[in-house]
Amino acid sequence: MARRSPTLEGFKAIFRLPSLGLAEIAWRWSFGLAITALLGFSFREYLSTLPVTAGEMFLLRTRQPGLMFQALARIFQGSAPRVVSATIVLTLTLTLAWIVVASLGRAAALKALFEYFHESKPRSWRFASLMGLNFFRAVALFAALISYVGAMLLAGSASSASDPSPGLALLIFWTLALFISLAWSTLNWFLSLAAIFVVGDRKTTFEALGAAVKLCRTHRGPIAAVATWFGIAHAVAFMGATSAAAFPLGLAEVLPAAMVLGGLLLVALLYFAVADFLYVGRLAAFVFVSELPEVQPAILNHQSLEDDILSDVPGLPQTAGA
Repeated sequence: MARRSPTLEGFKAIFRLPSLGLAEIAWRWSFGLAITALLGFSFREYLSTLPVTAGEMFLLRTRQPGLMFQALARIFQGSAPRVVSATIVLTLTLTLAWIVVASLGRAAALKALFEYFHESKPRSWRFASLMGLNFFRAVALFAALISYVGAMLLAGSASSASDPSPGLALLIFWTLALFISLAWSTLNWFLSLAAIFVVGDRKTTFEALGAAVKLCRTHRGPIAAVATWFGIAHAVAFMGATSAAAFPLGLAEVLPAAMVLGGLLLVALLYFAVADFLYVGRLAAFVFVSELPEVQPAILNHQSLEDDILSDVPGLPQTAGA
């Protein structure tokens, strides 16, 4: 009996369940639009609270950079506490909203995928466990952002006014940023993968995270193949989007600015849509891998691991004379 490829099953799921990709687009884009609108309204309300005198308006209308900067400095003077308060409130509320919405969206997608691969096996899930995973994803993101600020400060300390070394400072920052990004992306990837076991096996947050680590250890070949092939597909989509964006940019001198911006926006939306569909396909492939029989690492030799990675099928038997 021929074995089924998890990567191929993931790509099949994109075409057989297009509603999942559309649902992913719906909740992601709706939440992004809500955030944009909320930030826009908040910024507008903040500006409406700033007192502007007739003298400051006169300085702004002069269109002289020095005078305009002086007027803006007077207008925004003393408003920093309100900015900090509004930022804290918006960050906390939007983070909580994202945790809830992302948990619901991920649960719906995973339940549909499990029922797609096993029609007679409906799944239940723990909402609190999913929220826990997404909470740790948010914490990891905030920790990464704080780490980036720390990397900037540390890099800046390597270059002083008496002994300027901008090249060294830039090298230190990008090196630290690379390690921070790698650590954050790895942790975020495992937290995203763990959601499969919350919906599939009703595990708690930490049990699901442990199951995700175990899955990567016992099915290294299929997991690596799925990540590689979908990563290549994503890279191709990104290169196609950047190439398509060159057309409206190349016609910027002969087309109105609104048409150029509209073309760039259209290209960006198409790219994000393809990326969301690929994300659903990769998630489907990981769900399929999670249902495969467990392969103990102790019985895997070097050649069988190579077969797993190249063929995307776990546990292929060795053929004589290979």
